[in-house]
Amino acid sequence: MKKIYFVRHGESEGNAGPIRQGPETPLTETGRSQAGLIAERCVKLPLEAIIASTMKRAKETAEIIAEKTKLSIESSDLFVERKRPSVTIGKPKDDPESLAIEGEYQNKFYLSDERHSDEENFDDLKQRAKEALAYLANRPEENILVVTHGLFLRIIIAYATLGESLSGEECRGFIRTFHTENTGLTVLVYETRDDPKISPWWLWVWNDHAHLG
Repeated sequence: MKKIYFVRHGESEGNAGPIRQGPETPLTETGRSQAGLIAERCVKLPLEAIIASTMKRAKETAEIIAEKTKLSIESSDLFVERKRPSVTIGKPKDDPESLAIEGEYQNKFYLSDERHSDEENFDDLKQRAKEALAYLANRPEENILVVTHGLFLRIIIAYATLGESLSGEECRGFIRTFHTENTGLTVLVYETRDDPKISPWWLWVWNDHAHLG
């Protein structure tokens, strides 16, 4: 039985501030404190590997956890946050042009073969979630920590639950109702099944953030 411990990164300047964040957005002081708290929990887990999104806020969170657990970090683009339209990155969240683009982007996000410009849509992220879970299932370790991002984590959980049958509308429901806290801990368990109709993945823990008090 394999356990994957997913941690959403600590609070970033983009989470807390008015600017639409990109890959290089760092943690805030609060975010670094949150990362320290989840690191203390991780010391007590039987972790064998740490895999982090290549985005700065996830890498910084993973580095704080690695310092406590004495494990090295592997980086992977499989676990980055969804790519938004690049024209909105670095702009104020209340910028009228950015808001108009965001509205169009959100309307098209769950529709197959639809997109505003250079962003990832639902089909892209569903495929990436499939690849990410296969990558984790095929690794030799039985206890892996993955530092990732809030929205993509929800898509991973949706795909682990429903597999290839996951539709855009079902994913929309997951995203709207499965909220995540910065440094919240989510655990997926992987077990091979005799019945191929039954998903080998099951959700054991969702968004446990008791370490934040």
